[in-house]
Amino acid sequence: MYEVILFDLDGTLTDPKVGITLSVQYALEKMGIYEEDAEKLTPFIGPPLLSAFKEFYHMNDEEATLAISYYRERFSKVGLYENEVYLGIRELLAELKKQGKKLIVATSKPTVFSVKILEHFDLLHFFTAVIGSNLDGTRTEKGDVIEFALQDQNLKERERIIMVGDRKHDVIGAKKNGIDVIAVAYGYGSQEELVTAEPNHMVSSVGELFNLLKFIS
Repeated sequence: MYEVILFDLDGTLTDPKVGITLSVQYALEKMGIYEEDAEKLTPFIGPPLLSAFKEFYHMNDEEATLAISYYRERFSKVGLYENEVYLGIRELLAELKKQGKKLIVATSKPTVFSVKILEHFDLLHFFTAVIGSNLDGTRTEKGDVIEFALQDQNLKERERIIMVGDRKHDVIGAKKNGIDVIAVAYGYGSQEELVTAEPNHMVSSVGELFNLLKFIS
């Protein structure tokens, strides 16, 4: 029986596509790279930005760090609000809270932005804690985020904890910390990516997630 549920933010609780892709597009343009089709930038949703800029645009550490600073110029003012809560998430969180579950956000997005987004959509009150990365670039890997969340909240009975996320990073990070994981296929991880990562459970909609959590909790 799971008493503690960790939720990823982007692609799991909210759909951040517009804000993230347009902010990446803005950052690339400042770096002299012109990507007219923002749709091509959806792979930036989920992984740490430093890794994404390095992997997708072959930047070195210094270039990727500069690109992140440009990204935040736009994201901190506009992009974080170009976002929407997935249909059914609010009801899911309310029911889990009513059942006495401890809910925590565990995200690679900086904590300061995560809190602002949750406040903006009136979701913050559902969560005991919001654990994200630091603005200085530390604690960006999902495994490190989950590890810190477990330590910060003094969570030791790992068989009572489960992670919910939409990318392989969520699955890998959960396994690294010895907790079960549900992969949600309505986010930004492909079916192949999620199946290959081998989560304990996989669902394709918020409704399926709701039913699964009721069944296993």
